[in-house]
Amino acid sequence: MSTADWEQFLGVTDERMMGLRQAMPDVSKAFGRLAGAATAEGILDTKTKELIALAIGIAARCDGCVGYHARAAARHGAVRAEILETIGMAVYMGGGPSMIYGAEALSAFDALGGDRE
Repeated sequence: MSTADWEQFLGVTDERMMGLRQAMPDVSKAFGRLAGAATAEGILDTKTKELIALAIGIAARCDGCVGYHARAAARHGAVRAEILETIGMAVYMGGGPSMIYGAEALSAFDALGGDRE
């Protein structure tokens, strides 16, 4: 996917998620608190946590997870070499399907503002 494709995909997903959040506000608020607590700085920094989430998204073959966590990793300072190592771990844990989704994750990271270091 190109930059525009990833941005459009996340835009459409954001719209759909907004509808879901409005339809089930209590669950959505609880999920938001969980996400905030899980990604908060701690022993692991937020960038590392986003790289973990990206690897899980790749292994689970979740397009939205790949897009959101690739963008978040970029925003938290991840560089392309870190994304590639993250993809390597996901492939190790998830086999061939993770290799395919790893290519998608790299495309998302590059398209959504990742550093090409």
